[in-house]
Amino acid sequence: FIEVSFVANESLRYPKKRRDKTSHTMPSAVPTITNTVRRTVAAQGAKSWPHTGPALTKVLDNQAAQPLRQLSPDHEQPMGTWSSEQIRDATTNSVMLTWAPGKARHGAPILQRGEGVYLYDDQGKQYLDWTSQAVCSNLGYNVPEAVVDATTRQMKELSFVYGGLGITEVRARLSKLISEILPADLQGMVFPSSGSEANEAAIVMARRFTGKHKVINWYRSYHGGTANSQQATGDFRRWFGRDTIPGFVKAFHPFPLFWDFKGADQEERTQMALNMLEEQILNEGPDTVALLQFESVIGGGGVLVPPPGYMQGVRAMCDKYDILLHCDEVMVGFGRTGEMFGFQHYEGVVPDIVTAAKGITSAALPMSMTACRKHIMDAFEEMPLGWGSTYQAHPVAMACAYENVKYLIKNDIIGHVQRLAPIMESEMKRLSENHPSIKQYRSIGLFGCFDAHTPDGANPQLQHTALDKAFVEYKTAYSENGLIGLLRPPHLHVAPPLVITEEELLDGFDRQDRALYALDQGLGFDV
Repeated sequence: FIEVSFVANESLRYPKKRRDKTSHTMPSAVPTITNTVRRTVAAQGAKSWPHTGPALTKVLDNQAAQPLRQLSPDHEQPMGTWSSEQIRDATTNSVMLTWAPGKARHGAPILQRGEGVYLYDDQGKQYLDWTSQAVCSNLGYNVPEAVVDATTRQMKELSFVYGGLGITEVRARLSKLISEILPADLQGMVFPSSGSEANEAAIVMARRFTGKHKVINWYRSYHGGTANSQQATGDFRRWFGRDTIPGFVKAFHPFPLFWDFKGADQEERTQMALNMLEEQILNEGPDTVALLQFESVIGGGGVLVPPPGYMQGVRAMCDKYDILLHCDEVMVGFGRTGEMFGFQHYEGVVPDIVTAAKGITSAALPMSMTACRKHIMDAFEEMPLGWGSTYQAHPVAMACAYENVKYLIKNDIIGHVQRLAPIMESEMKRLSENHPSIKQYRSIGLFGCFDAHTPDGANPQLQHTALDKAFVEYKTAYSENGLIGLLRPPHLHVAPPLVITEEELLDGFDRQDRALYALDQGLGFDV
């Protein structure tokens, strides 16, 4: 250490230099000052500075409003006995929404029970569930007894096992069952809690397996609301995450919104769409692209089914450039389209990774799956997947899924969908011809969508914009006619529970037919 003197209000005065006769070196010049302050400092080092953090000034009471060990009288009432006023009051004070502005909760119906394909509100009004809520309540509201019994039994016997600590029988059974109903060697199973998580697992799996990082997705697609799955999303919901995560590239679906691919017929247009995708891969660099992650049928973006030959071309492209193909079946898996999985409509196409959710439990419990082919599964024998969650492979949810999938198979639910599909198609055609506000429709299995337009043929609104007055009027008429479901203008989805009867299906279209007159008028058509 050395001692340094500091001058107050005066320049340093240095003494004359003199030579040291013994060392022949110049002695240190020591400043002489008036009014000095002396302190010891380190000549070299990285000492910290003294600092005092801010003091807490906004002191709030952090104790619970209700004393612990004592519930408010409201919570002593049995479930199902709260008044509508109690429910509304608690909703106003404490409930938040997610994809809609919070104020929308005030007008949402209070739903009390379900039966078959119907929901009933607190006023006793009946609604036909016309979109299986979020295209997930595939078995309606009479949960099979086998599902209830298995779920209850698992909860009583062993309610939870962390996936990394042990294997349960139900996990082994469900893994075996899903691998048996999937084609080829899709046999490696992970069971997250949501479709978004399943897609996160797929992205991590692909990146670690290939050593590459880019993921290509379609515009207008939806893959989830967590970090990577939201960035993979091709619709407006990606913007909520600020669109800042690198490594995700967007491609146009073969059916764009405002333009068409060049070609004299659909076959030529399909080839043009494939050429565009391949050129995009080449410009991104095939050695950087890990995954093509596509919805087998784009759901929320309008039930967009790729044209014949397109998915076969995508599969061939992936093989050529050593890229994994992932089919996102979160919305259409387990029978929605008339096949167990949507990609089975594309002859010869087997993806490397498949994800599904909603239909795996018919929404009775949160559950999803990520399945991969054997060569990918084998690659993780000596290294971790790199994705996980506390509730991955939750035994109670898996018990629900196991019996739900068995019910679909034993009761030929997919055959039922196939038998109703022509009626669905016919009714959608009838309503399109009956209402000038409908530009066109698409239908596959029990999954359909109408597209609305204005009298001059324009798109009446984009999905990210506030609900247009015409669609507010339509939504009111929709509800008044006893329908409940998602509304994503300019798309009007139709996706009833897969157990709907022919009579109920026809009744649902009659209800929608009556509601569509409000949309005709609201958009300015003469009716």
